[in-house]
Amino acid sequence: MQVNVYDANAPKKSANLSINSDLLQRAREHHINLSKALEQRLVEMLLEENRRKWREENQDAIDAYNRRIETCGVFGEGLRRF
Repeated sequence: MQVNVYDANAPKKSANLSINSDLLQRAREHHINLSKALEQRLVEMLLEENRRKWREENQDAIDAYNRRIETCGVFGEGLRRF
């Protein structure tokens, strides 16, 4: 399932960043595209934050479900043969 956390077609905008000089040198030596690397990591961080927020917002329902499974078991549990 593809989740869009940003508009990939939005125009690029320049930004001033500070970065460790040794890290920058090593990235350049390996021909790492800094803009692309930053965008990819920001997407990962946004997805991670969305997951964290979802878990927080749904924690009561998750806990209630887990309590129900602990007391009642899962549907069809007596029918399984594995």
